[in-house]
Amino acid sequence: MSAARNRLKFAWLEVTGFCNELCDHCYADSSPKGTNGTMTFQDWERTIDQLVGLGALDVQFIGGEPTLYPHLPDLIRHAHGAGLSIEVFSNLTHVRDHLWAIFTDCGVKLATSYYSDSAKDHDTVTNLRGSHRRTRRNIQKALSLDIPVRGGVVAVREGQRVRAAAKDLVDLGVGAVGGDRTRAFGRASRGAAPTIADLCGHCAHEKCAIGPTGDVWPCVLGRFLTMGNVRETPLADIWCGARMAEVTAGITAVHGEGAQSCTPPQFLPMCGPCGPCVPSVGHCDPRGADAPVEAATIGSPA
Repeated sequence: MSAARNRLKFAWLEVTGFCNELCDHCYADSSPKGTNGTMTFQDWERTIDQLVGLGALDVQFIGGEPTLYPHLPDLIRHAHGAGLSIEVFSNLTHVRDHLWAIFTDCGVKLATSYYSDSAKDHDTVTNLRGSHRRTRRNIQKALSLDIPVRGGVVAVREGQRVRAAAKDLVDLGVGAVGGDRTRAFGRASRGAAPTIADLCGHCAHEKCAIGPTGDVWPCVLGRFLTMGNVRETPLADIWCGARMAEVTAGITAVHGEGAQSCTPPQFLPMCGPCGPCVPSVGHCDPRGADAPVEAATIGSPA
């Protein structure tokens, strides 16, 4: 697909690989040992400006845990001032008071992962004691401030209460609850090599991801398909470049053109809710629609 027919509308901005949780299924392999990479604040500012120049509408700040990135407030303000719609994908365990004010002032939306209505089960997944209590409390606080929240229920363990988790989110007032099958990337791969076949197939269609070192990927899961680096090459040249065309052709060859008709709402604020994904924790990937819900998982850094 040509760049003219494939306008860049959305970008994940993975500002850090540092996270206070250590989820076994994290596709980004983020952890307390992660770093903020080599992208400077000025690099991120310039990248946001380039996204706007390409006609982007939405960005999602993600990690790692983006609320732990020291320049997140300034980047939110910059993106907001540039006219972008903003979502922050956070585990919502560590939201400082000044961030709430920035979220409301800049019209920020939030997204989070939620593993169970049981604190014990949730904390077992995150490997962080007290994470369920803090995440749930901050979901409630966000909603009390009229901040929109999306929830992703990620089934990673046998017997996990995924349906109860989805119901808990809905009962709290979360407007969209999604899920997906396991995709073997990062720690979730258990050492297996990543493959295009395990992507959803919508990667690089109107969207890209940019990592902490400036690498540009077709999506946050497709980080093994680097298309360029914004510290070395203008984003417009990467988006219209030969490597981008090669990656897109490779994804289409595996998934076919029709794969672009469905995207996982757990990750994309640009996508509206679509049944049966919301709120039943069904499948966004049509090929997995007949699989048991308890096997429907997706790795998440949050």
